[in-house]
Amino acid sequence: MHRLLKWVGALALAASVSSPGLAQTVTVPGQSTTGTYMDYMKTVYARAAGSDMIQIGLTAFDKDFNLTPIAAESWSQSADGLTWTFKIRPELTWSDGEPLTAEDFVFALQHAATTGYDFAWYWGFAGGIKNWDDVTAGKADVSTLGLKAVDDKTLEVTTNAPKPYLPSVVSLWYPVPKHQFDKYGDEWSTNVDTIVSSGPWVVKDWVKSNNTVTLEKNPTYKGPWIPQIDEVVMDSSLGLPEVGVPAFLAGDVDMTSLNTGQVASMRQRFADQIHTNPVFATAYIAYDLEKAPFDNVDVRRAFYYAVNRDELTSTVLRDIAIPAHSILPPGFPGYSEKIAAEAVFDPQKAKDYMAKAGYPDGKGFPTVEIWFREEGGYNGAILPPMAQYLQQQFKDILGITMNIKVMPGKDWMEGMLQHKNNLYLAPYEYDYLDPSNFYGIFYNGGRHSYHIAEYDRLVAEADKAPSWDERVKLYEQAEQVMIDQGLIVPLTHPVTMNVVSDKLGGDAMTPNKQGFYPNWSGYVFTHLTKN
Repeated sequence: MHRLLKWVGALALAASVSSPGLAQTVTVPGQSTTGTYMDYMKTVYARAAGSDMIQIGLTAFDKDFNLTPIAAESWSQSADGLTWTFKIRPELTWSDGEPLTAEDFVFALQHAATTGYDFAWYWGFAGGIKNWDDVTAGKADVSTLGLKAVDDKTLEVTTNAPKPYLPSVVSLWYPVPKHQFDKYGDEWSTNVDTIVSSGPWVVKDWVKSNNTVTLEKNPTYKGPWIPQIDEVVMDSSLGLPEVGVPAFLAGDVDMTSLNTGQVASMRQRFADQIHTNPVFATAYIAYDLEKAPFDNVDVRRAFYYAVNRDELTSTVLRDIAIPAHSILPPGFPGYSEKIAAEAVFDPQKAKDYMAKAGYPDGKGFPTVEIWFREEGGYNGAILPPMAQYLQQQFKDILGITMNIKVMPGKDWMEGMLQHKNNLYLAPYEYDYLDPSNFYGIFYNGGRHSYHIAEYDRLVAEADKAPSWDERVKLYEQAEQVMIDQGLIVPLTHPVTMNVVSDKLGGDAMTPNKQGFYPNWSGYVFTHLTKN
């Protein structure tokens, strides 16, 4: 039936010279089969597909990683570096016709700060918003946050310390429609009939059983990056490459990621349609530092030296990942070759650390379980085989048994935040182009509840240091603390390998200045054409 409908549609197009308005639909795999709210400011890790596409951020990055004004048409910083003023574009409205105001941005973060937002750490460390930590801890009233709507189109942000990169940070600050929240509460973003959009897309359909979302072009949107196609279907049932590739071959999806076993055959068949890109992201092992056996630094350091990253990425992850020797990917601002040189495969050193910890050849070491989250895209291709490789590697070198558990993203994040397990396989992709982005996920608790005083001190100093060289030096020292304390095991940096329909075009399908194609994100979908 699907192909019959396609054929009928093609006949209709050929029969009518007045049909340029026929909907151009692009279908892509979704990232997760679960999603609760269509509101990025309510939840990041349990959000519905497309929630960051229907709203408009203050800023965004283009395919060359240039910071671009989006909802904010301009911004300025006070002389003391503590206050930023953002001017909201006057022409912006919600899809129901209500004006988009500075108050919608203020409300978004005020609500997030008082409702247990699962991305709250970001605004405390990366944003450094005045009184954020006290408000989120319940020690201060939300009215004391460094946020102010000066007027309908003027937004003021006060930080605890100078944040020279704040305009990059606010690329993830999306407005929440206060007029809808006042009517429906958080449920405004759970029903297609009550979801209103401020960005280039509106929600046409949302199949909650598998988190498949259909977005259509927002006819009221007047901001930057206006879509050139009419509709995007994010089909989360096609997220895994094993499902996505057959769908691509059947013509049911316009792109899909590839796993390592699919690359060779797809290159033979679609040589000109394979897009390969390194990603500013890192997959790593993290721990609960307060639970045995990973409360022992020597155990953690044994894991650090027990991974053959070169073998991992040249065999089971060939063509889809490169070795990670630092939390920062190569080419990312602040990357240190000196730090990266320490992450070597040294089986004897790994064995020595295990023996020092009291587990010679793994004797007496408890069976452990590593948790990772179910994902589509490049992580869907990388995480399962990497977990299996590590399982065998640790058995062979450390003499331990490590079981594997894959789970929905919401459950994985809840488990990590609530300390339900002690070992995690964690992927992280950059949010803004500054080293503080990666170091911030371990700062003062951060993503993994790490509280290492020396690390926190160095990162805090680096964050506010007046010169770039000084900042880089301090971050390097902070990562040395991570290594010495065995806080993480960097594993891989993903390389996206996608096969893309030859019907797709536009600027999104043109390589950037470095010769890379942009990642599939908000920029791509608004700069994409289809013939």
